[in-house]
Amino acid sequence: MVDLESLVTESPNPATSDLDTMSPLEVARAMNREDREVARAVGEVLDRVAQAIAWGRDALAAQGRIVYVGAGTSGRLGVLDAVECRPTFGVPDGVVVGLIAGGAPAFTQAVEGAEDDEGLGASDIDGLSVGASDMVVGLAASGRTPYVAGALRRARERGARTVAVACTRPSLIGTMAGLAIEVSCGPEVLTGSTRLKAGTAQKMILNMISTGSMVGTGKAFGNLMVDVQPTNEKLRARALSIVEQACGTDASRAEAALEDAGGMAKPAIVSILADVDAKTADTLLAQASGDVRRAKALAQDTRQEQEMR
Repeated sequence: MVDLESLVTESPNPATSDLDTMSPLEVARAMNREDREVARAVGEVLDRVAQAIAWGRDALAAQGRIVYVGAGTSGRLGVLDAVECRPTFGVPDGVVVGLIAGGAPAFTQAVEGAEDDEGLGASDIDGLSVGASDMVVGLAASGRTPYVAGALRRARERGARTVAVACTRPSLIGTMAGLAIEVSCGPEVLTGSTRLKAGTAQKMILNMISTGSMVGTGKAFGNLMVDVQPTNEKLRARALSIVEQACGTDASRAEAALEDAGGMAKPAIVSILADVDAKTADTLLAQASGDVRRAKALAQDTRQEQEMR
């Protein structure tokens, strides 16, 4: 039997001991006040988050993957972050992966007992053929979820870099990973409800890991998401706005460049900034590993060489 009283995530919060008698506004104020502690707590571990970002960049540069592993709320947050990477950064399915105890059905309903199975975590890692080029991030508010522990242990055995994200310290999964990110946000407003502060802390950290990893591999130009996938009307409008902002040009020129580039913002931007056609822009981007600044610099270097001849 787990000693819940030893976990800060399961401890009663004296600031909300009369939660059931509070007015709606008092509840909102109490939760807002407690949520301020989350950003402060995450701020204390930014050096470790930065290391995870660096490892994430290494994984992507090596054609590896970022794999999130969790159960319950933690697992759902990992799956959410993984799913959002495709439309935001234009990466194929399978580059950022979310594993949740119990599989896909567990995203919308509880799968009893799945989180208590270390072997299931290990087999899910085996199922992905995790290897040395991958980074595996284990998520557990309590820091002790067996499914996550089993996944981290197997990932290390298979040579992957491993990160533990827990909302208690010290944590069991922290001892099992190459890097431990342990955030102490204090007791929850509703005792033991780790979908609250602990969930918010994990979401903040996942935002940093995925965004920091992606922008370090050419997935942004400035702070613009130049690899956005224009799969609906809103995203097509966003692509147009991105080209306008990146190039300091008007809508008509941006629209023309996007049309020539098949609707994709990145080659459209390079075609304008480097004054080349869309096909050449694609070639430059391939040579620059998808980095807009490097593609533009390559075009300038080529032009200068031609002028010197």
